[in-house]
Amino acid sequence: MLKVRRSRLYTLWFSWYSRRQFRRYFNSVRVFMQPGVQEMDLRTPVIFYANHAYWWDGFWSPLCTDQLFHQRLHIIIELEQLQKHRFFTRIGAFSLDRSRPKSWPSTLRYAAELLTDDNERQNALWIFPQGKIEHVDQRPLVFFKGAASIASRVLEKIPQVYVVSIVSRIEYLEEQKPELFLSFRKPLLVSGKEYAGADDLTAYMQMMTESHLDELSEKIRIRKLDGAVTLVKGSASVNRRSEALRRFMCRDSGKKVIGSFRKKP
Repeated sequence: MLKVRRSRLYTLWFSWYSRRQFRRYFNSVRVFMQPGVQEMDLRTPVIFYANHAYWWDGFWSPLCTDQLFHQRLHIIIELEQLQKHRFFTRIGAFSLDRSRPKSWPSTLRYAAELLTDDNERQNALWIFPQGKIEHVDQRPLVFFKGAASIASRVLEKIPQVYVVSIVSRIEYLEEQKPELFLSFRKPLLVSGKEYAGADDLTAYMQMMTESHLDELSEKIRIRKLDGAVTLVKGSASVNRRSEALRRFMCRDSGKKVIGSFRKKP
């Protein structure tokens, strides 16, 4: 297992690099957030569970952590992918080897240790329970029990843990470059006294993610986007630059026409 080797310098570099990539490839990154997400008790750890539909999924969790939360970021990434991009361990990533089931318990224990570590920031884990990239409209979703199993181990150490649904969707709207939409739902505070087990929590997460994705898709379809906050505004695409040039040329031509009238005796 590749473990976290956190580096402040790498974190700052990746924050700059990811913003640069989002500005380059997207028209905007916009976030919907229900009440309660930014008001969580910082002493209680949180597990963000998300759909996994895009290559970009590893980029926006640090962006959200940097701009929206006061948290210590951790991300589970499949071992084969993390071996290719080891710098992610410097910003809080660690690996899960799906080809070796016997290694899973140690990885889940390690995740629980990170979440229950004494820290001035809220400990946060971002996880994609589908375990692989699937189409955003894939139904039904099938989740592995890893996220819920980590919650179970956390509850063996401390009384409570938050679980929060977050979904993403990339769409082309009125611009040449696409829009990235993220949506957070209200946190669920899971208590050890009321915990029904990993199977029930996994089923809840699957159901919540499916309804959450459908809700976000409908908002985009009917253009109900007023409640979204823009995290990143992309650089001007070709169509925006050409429109700006056309407006400039029209304005310049207008000035020349007016000037020609003024010169007439």
